[in-house]
Amino acid sequence: MPHTVRTLDTGLFRLDGGAMFGVVPKPLWARRIAADDRNRIPLAMRCLLVEAGDRLVLVDAGLGHKYDARFADLYAIDHETATLERSLDAAGFHASDVTDVVLTHLHFDHVGGVTARDGDGRVGLVFPGARHHVQRRHWEAAQAPNPRERASFFADNLDPLADAGVLVLHDGPGEILDGIATRVVDGHTDAQQVVLVETDGGTVAFCADLVPTRHHLPPAWTMGYDVRPLVSMDERAAFLRDAIAGDWTLVFEHDAEVEAASVVMGEKGPEVRDPRPLRA
Repeated sequence: MPHTVRTLDTGLFRLDGGAMFGVVPKPLWARRIAADDRNRIPLAMRCLLVEAGDRLVLVDAGLGHKYDARFADLYAIDHETATLERSLDAAGFHASDVTDVVLTHLHFDHVGGVTARDGDGRVGLVFPGARHHVQRRHWEAAQAPNPRERASFFADNLDPLADAGVLVLHDGPGEILDGIATRVVDGHTDAQQVVLVETDGGTVAFCADLVPTRHHLPPAWTMGYDVRPLVSMDERAAFLRDAIAGDWTLVFEHDAEVEAASVVMGEKGPEVRDPRPLRA
């Protein structure tokens, strides 16, 4: 069944440019994207909304609003232009309409928007009627994180999901719903799931942190945040081969300028073709 897809902007934030591009020297990545005086680059927090028959599926949820002033300053969080709630409303939907939330992984900038703090300081679910889909291996890794990822997993984002009994844990790749499938990769974190959606215009691939921006198409341009950068290189190469062969539309979760694009094989490797908004 072909589905209708659109992106939802949830705001902007910034991360260290060196961390975002790993071993790539700053003189190379700075030609593509400028850093501020704290060496941070602008990044989107873009989600995917899928209308799938009687199901409304949200893929990732941004970082939400539970942060304090120090955290907001550290990551230059900007919700002036967009929030998940405003973008969902602009699309004609409410949080209560969402039936399924697919979380590519549980780092704070992808999962934080599924919980919120009320006026009394209690944290609860933003989408209490939705099933929340996570890979089992990733959920287990987040419960006992390695030192490199520990700062990316917050109890306020995870515990309410477990307490409410809304988790659906998946064991490997496959269809979550008819026409919505996942591909599991392990370079960035254990069992991240890339989401593939069948539409009338072909396959739409929500890349998550396998290909966070268009600048990460070259094989060696892995992130310092990747726990297994060499695995990331191989996984991304295989993913891009399939994307080119299938003429997929790639949605870049963190690219502050390019929302979606096709990819072709150029003289120097994979490159963007026809950067464009993703139309519903």
